[in-house]
Amino acid sequence: MADKNNQTGAPEQENLSQLLQIRRDKLKELQDSGNDPFRITRYAVDNDSANIKDNFDALEGKEVSIAGRLMSKRGMGKVSFCDLQDKSGRIQLYARRDEMDEEEYSRFKKYDIGDIVGVKGVVFRTQRGEMSIRVVKVILLSKSLLPLPEKFHGLTSTELRYRQRYVDLIVNPEVKRNFIIRSKFIKFMRSYLDNMGYIEVETPVLNTIAGGAAARPFITHHNTLDIDMYMRIATELTLKRLIVGGMDRVYEIGRIFRNEGMDPKHNPEFTTVELYQAYADFHDMMDIAEGILSGAAQEILGSYQVEWQGEQIDLTPGWRRLTMVDAVREYTGVDFAAISDDAQAVAAARAIGVELADAAEKTWGNALYACFDQKVEEQLIQPTFITMYPVEVSPLSKRSPDDPRLTERFELFVCHSELANAFSELNDPIDQRQRFQKQVEQRERGDEETEMMDEDFLTALEYGLPPTGGMGMGIDRIVMLLTGSDSIREVILFPTMKPVE
Repeated sequence: MADKNNQTGAPEQENLSQLLQIRRDKLKELQDSGNDPFRITRYAVDNDSANIKDNFDALEGKEVSIAGRLMSKRGMGKVSFCDLQDKSGRIQLYARRDEMDEEEYSRFKKYDIGDIVGVKGVVFRTQRGEMSIRVVKVILLSKSLLPLPEKFHGLTSTELRYRQRYVDLIVNPEVKRNFIIRSKFIKFMRSYLDNMGYIEVETPVLNTIAGGAAARPFITHHNTLDIDMYMRIATELTLKRLIVGGMDRVYEIGRIFRNEGMDPKHNPEFTTVELYQAYADFHDMMDIAEGILSGAAQEILGSYQVEWQGEQIDLTPGWRRLTMVDAVREYTGVDFAAISDDAQAVAAARAIGVELADAAEKTWGNALYACFDQKVEEQLIQPTFITMYPVEVSPLSKRSPDDPRLTERFELFVCHSELANAFSELNDPIDQRQRFQKQVEQRERGDEETEMMDEDFLTALEYGLPPTGGMGMGIDRIVMLLTGSDSIREVILFPTMKPVE
C-alpha cells in the first residue's frame, strides 16, 4: 500500500520539481544578464490599487507608480494582461509590446505568477470598462521561486493555512479583513481609554511567581540567576502595584501565556487588555466594557448587529446585568438565595445533575458556581453581565458588603463565550493573605491552576490600595465576535501549532 501511494504521488512531485527548476533557471538567466532582482533595495511607490479605483476620475490619464505581486497572466503575445495584488487589493495591468522597450517586454513575458514587480504606467479604462494601468515600465523586484497554490482549489487545508499564514494572506485576500478589524479594534480601545485619562504601561513578561489568575504557567530558566521563572499568566498583580504607587488609571495590552489545551476558543498565548481605575468599582468596569465593545462595533462595522456562531447578536448599549444567584434560579429553577447550608447546596446541585470537582471544597459557593458553569453559561447568547461571584472562585475580588459569601465581580458573556472579567478589587491585605493561603492549600490538594502566595504584592497592599475597579478583556475573542470567526486561530496571525513530524 505504501509503495502504491508513493507511485501515485511521484508524477506530481516530479512536476513540482520541474516547475521549481524552471523558476530557478529564469532567475539564473536574469542574474547572468545583469538583472538580478534581489540586488534591488528600493522602489518608489506613489499609489495603490484601491486609491486608483476610488479616485479613478481624477487619476485617469495620469502616470502612477505601484508595486505588488502578479496573481494572473493572460495573453502574452503582443498584448499582455495581468492582475497585480498590492496592500489594498487588485488592479489589472495592460501591456503592449509596441508601447514598451522590447527587451523589457520580453523579460516581462517570462515573469511568473507570484513574482513581485514595480510598475509605472498610465491609469485608463479598457474597452470592456475595467479600470486598469497601461504599463510603460515594469521591473522585477523579487522572484517567486515557489508556485502559489493552484487557482481553483487554492489553499484549502485549514491547518496549512495557519502554518503558512503568509501564503494564506496572498491567495485568500478576505483573510486580511480579520486582521485589519483586529488592528482597528485595538486602536479604538486605546483611544477610548486614553480619552478617559488612562495611561498605557508595560509590565514584565517573566516573573518569579505566577499570579493574577487561575492557570498553569509555562516555566523557563534564567541562566545567570540560576532560577526558574514563569511566563506571565496575567498582568493583574503588577498593574495593581501601580495603583498603590499613585498611577490612578492604567492599562496594558499584552501577550499572556497559559500552559493549557488548544481548542476553538483557546491558544497557549493570547492577547488581553487589563485596566485598573482607582476610586471605581465593578459597576464602572461594566460601563467601560459595554462602551468599548458597542462603540467599536458601531465605528468599525457600522452596526450594533453582528452574526457570530450562528447567532444574531445585538450589541446595542443597555446590556443585561444579572447576578449569578438570579441566573441559576432563572435557568435551572434552583434558588440558592433560599439555601444557607453547604450540604444542602451541594445536594441541590446534584439534584440537577451537577457534580463539584474533586479538588473543590463542598461549599455553598462552589455549588453555586458549578451550577452556573455547567447549566447556565451555555445558554447565554445576548450580551449579559453575570455578577456577584462566590468568594471561592474569586481570590482577588472584594467581598460583597451584603453577603460575604459573594464578591463584587462580573464576567461578560456573549454567545456563551466569556469576553471580560472584572472586580471591585480586594484591597484588604489580611483578607487577601487568607485567600492566598486557601489557594495554596488547594494547590497542595492537586489543583495546579490556583494562585501562588505573592508576598511582595501583599506588602504593596499593606501600604494601601484605594478602592479600585479592574478588568481584563480577551482581545482575541472580541475580534472573533467582530469578524464572525468560529476559531481563535482565524484572528491570531501565527497560532500555536503542533510541530510537523
